[in-house]
Amino acid sequence: MSSHDWQKSTYCQEGDACLHVAAGRVAETVHLTESADPAHSILSTTPAAFGALLRVLRDDDRG
Repeated sequence: MSSHDWQKSTYCQEGDACLHVAAGRVAETVHLTESADPAHSILSTTPAAFGALLRVLRDDDRG
């Protein structure tokens, strides 16, 4: 992976594909990557968009 300070999802089990998140070096940027991606692709987004994604995922998990 890149030189970002990646944080692994707390819900990730050993051997699973895991989501990693890092704050960008450029202000107001969040980076996402997935551990099983052989290309090591990085998705960059704004904190607001990332927060909206987390709210949707949280609300969907509640049923």
